Amino acid sequence: MSIGDEVGQRKTFAIISHPDAGKTTLTERILLFGNLIRSAGTVKGKKSGKFATSDWMEIEKQRGISVTSSVMNFRYDGYRVNILDTPGHEDFSEDTYRTLTAVDSVVMIIDATKGIEAQTLKLFKVCRMRGIPIFTFINKLDREGREPLELLEEIEEVLDIGTYPMNWPAGMGKRFLGIFDRQNERFIQYNGNEEETYIPYSELDQPEYEDLVSQGSYQAAKDEFSLVEEAGDDFSLDSVLSGEQTPVFFGSALAPFGVDTFFDTFINMAPVPAPRRSTEGLVSPDNQDFSGFVFKIQANMNPAHRDRVAFLRVCSGKFERGMSVTLSRTGKQLKLAQSQQFVASSRDTVEEAYAGDIIGIYDPNMYQIGDTLTEGKGGFEYNELPQFPPEQFKRVSAKNVMKSKQFYKGIEQLVQEGAIQLFHGSRGGSFILGAVGELQYEVFQYRMKNEYNVEVLLETIGDRIPRWMKEEQVDDSLFDERNMLVRDRENNPVVLFKNEFSLNWFRDKHPDIELIDLFEVNAYDQAHE
Repeated sequence: MSIGDEVGQRKTFAIISHPDAGKTTLTERILLFGNLIRSAGTVKGKKSGKFATSDWMEIEKQRGISVTSSVMNFRYDGYRVNILDTPGHEDFSEDTYRTLTAVDSVVMIIDATKGIEAQTLKLFKVCRMRGIPIFTFINKLDREGREPLELLEEIEEVLDIGTYPMNWPAGMGKRFLGIFDRQNERFIQYNGNEEETYIPYSELDQPEYEDLVSQGSYQAAKDEFSLVEEAGDDFSLDSVLSGEQTPVFFGSALAPFGVDTFFDTFINMAPVPAPRRSTEGLVSPDNQDFSGFVFKIQANMNPAHRDRVAFLRVCSGKFERGMSVTLSRTGKQLKLAQSQQFVASSRDTVEEAYAGDIIGIYDPNMYQIGDTLTEGKGGFEYNELPQFPPEQFKRVSAKNVMKSKQFYKGIEQLVQEGAIQLFHGSRGGSFILGAVGELQYEVFQYRMKNEYNVEVLLETIGDRIPRWMKEEQVDDSLFDERNMLVRDRENNPVVLFKNEFSLNWFRDKHPDIELIDLFEVNAYDQAHE
């Protein structure tokens, strides 16, 4: 089979949502289709002792949340499927943003009882900036929720995207009867016991379905559905693939209901890997030379071995275990002898991979997030991954000074994963951790204690507004506690302003000093990719 044929079998996507919208539950259902698990766990399965496969980290099982992106690979209906299950919690949004650079489409889950929530909107905007096709699954139809027309209207107005309902629900909660399957021209009846009855439209007038079609929920849904078909927009796959229209599916991941119909349709519609931008222009996925980029680094996926895994998105050519590649950032040659594919923390050795595949490679402390690996001499790099400025800052130190060696190793490895950012005083001194939210610090403390056997002390210095500076404009005499000068991991000067007043005062006082907002830089870069 040619490289182009292999690429045509790849479907690589992320699942995004607000916390508790049902993202990990939907992932579990999809894994059932791939025969990777025998029964679906739920995120909050504490009483039964059954946890979600995609939540592999112990703290995720304890807290009932996903705090790191999981990668899962399986075959389905002739395709090689790569799912990236992302953390929904906003404190880990940067991990999700980077994950979105490694996918070709996304499934956006919306809670039918709540509609669009803050994190959904934030993640959606990133997808729109990157032109990623979006497929929408409106979840929890087995509960009383908002009206379908109202939800579609909210998606179109708030997210500024066209909608095309692929199915239409009849009732909800205790009145939920099933869905009109628009594409296959059938009604799928919900029986409440994980079984679905498929009834072609042409047979709905049969006596055996009289009880169904006579119910008020069915009649009301049929009238709404007729209105949608007459007055709604036409379906356009081109518009979907360009991110201008989203196919909308109604169902319930927990019941479960409508998931298999959704997934079958999605797999056939979702795009295969496309060319990627690099410093040497577009790189085609069927290019004969292997290339890829590191979008995530995870330490201690196997605590017994204290290993580090770099997650690599293959962008072109054929990966073969044991091949030699060039790390473009340094020009150094490396041999990729240890390569794996995943279902969360479970892993199997992978011998070969093609564009669209996500593989894990052993990291001998050589890789950084965003690194490009190429076959041969290389010389090009894929576009930089987005970085986002932290909002909270805390000084960190080891509770026991005798644990300094473990402390430094733990900080170095966890910072390289990208979940937290590291700063230090302009003249050395204490370490300062920057994060988007409080939960990141909790996870950091937990992992330092459980993976590196170090208890850490965290001292808050409050919310700060970080602005980067040019080295030639640094003057130590200009800074104090209100506008603190620190250095990032690459030793770039950064000013941590106490509040907007301090920032504006400094700007007025020193108009010649350029202050760089990293968030604005990232937004501009993504919009102009």
